[in-house]
Amino acid sequence: MRETKELKVKYIAEGLEELRCVPGCDWVDLRAAEDLSLKAGEFRLIPLGIAVALPEGYEAHVVPRSSTFKNYGLLQANSMGVVDCSYRGDGDQWHWPAYATRDVEIPKNTRLCQFRLVENQPPLLFTRVERLEGPDRGGFGSTGR
Repeated sequence: MRETKELKVKYIAEGLEELRCVPGCDWVDLRAAEDLSLKAGEFRLIPLGIAVALPEGYEAHVVPRSSTFKNYGLLQANSMGVVDCSYRGDGDQWHWPAYATRDVEIPKNTRLCQFRLVENQPPLLFTRVERLEGPDRGGFGSTGR
């Protein structure tokens, strides 16, 4: 069994549903901290109403929920967000960078995105070589032909 990690969470928004882990799921839903109205073509940093002290040596990866685009027409503007463990103060509220593809109303507590705790990669050493020993797969986009 894996070790449980404690995450200290400060709830900035009143009335925001608390974070919870659903048994069998590796991702934790994040919610809009306020009622929002976005117009098509508008970009907004949507406040998520929490600040989190992640454990040393870990980061959070933040991505949209699978239904977010279908239900709200929102895209995450930077494809994937990374929150490192140094972003941990009372004023370090998490936000979700959203781009609206249509006019949309989003009620407070709407589950828009999700995060997963990820261990930082180990230190890397890069070694220049003249040739790699693995077989070529055919270049970019070559699988599935």
